[in-house]
Amino acid sequence: MFTGIITDVGRIASVTEIPAGLRTRIDTLYEPEGIDIGASIACGGVCHTVTARGRGDTGNWFEIESAAETLRLTTVGAWQPGDRVNLERSLKIGDELGGHIVQGHVDGVAEIIARQDHPDSVFFRFRVPRDCARFIAKKGGVALDGTSLTVNEVEGDTFTVFLIPHTLTATTWAGRGVGDRVNLEVDMMARYAARLAEYR
Repeated sequence: MFTGIITDVGRIASVTEIPAGLRTRIDTLYEPEGIDIGASIACGGVCHTVTARGRGDTGNWFEIESAAETLRLTTVGAWQPGDRVNLERSLKIGDELGGHIVQGHVDGVAEIIARQDHPDSVFFRFRVPRDCARFIAKKGGVALDGTSLTVNEVEGDTFTVFLIPHTLTATTWAGRGVGDRVNLEVDMMARYAARLAEYR
């Protein structure tokens, strides 16, 4: 479980093909001694299991492996060395729940179709797959590239958000623009409510 509050912005150090999919090494500020092998870290909003960690010439790093299903449903397969990625370590009992409950289970990929910069915020409009659109509600929560955000307006298969300066500086969002694709996780409660409604 995660909260969608980003605690580091990592950098892709290497991407290697393996029989099951891809192995990715990510440079991070996280201390390797504090990362257990098998621990969960949300990378760009996608929950991954740490398979190795250490310290090298470029600083601290950890490795993850992504299987075919992850590569099919997310943007992970497009990561290249040098790309920046939002990171969040999993919740511990007693941690503050500052965003909303995020599972790291991506539902689809959203595309940025508009960006407008304002003095105190940045406006983004996204287009989402139609099978995800029904789970997105005005003033509801979404996780985009692992970032917990509040939906502003919804229209058909598009929705908007406003990002404050802190979010822009603490995440990868400052560098995002029209045409970029981002990992989308809808609110968990919306997913369950829709499933229950099917049996009424």
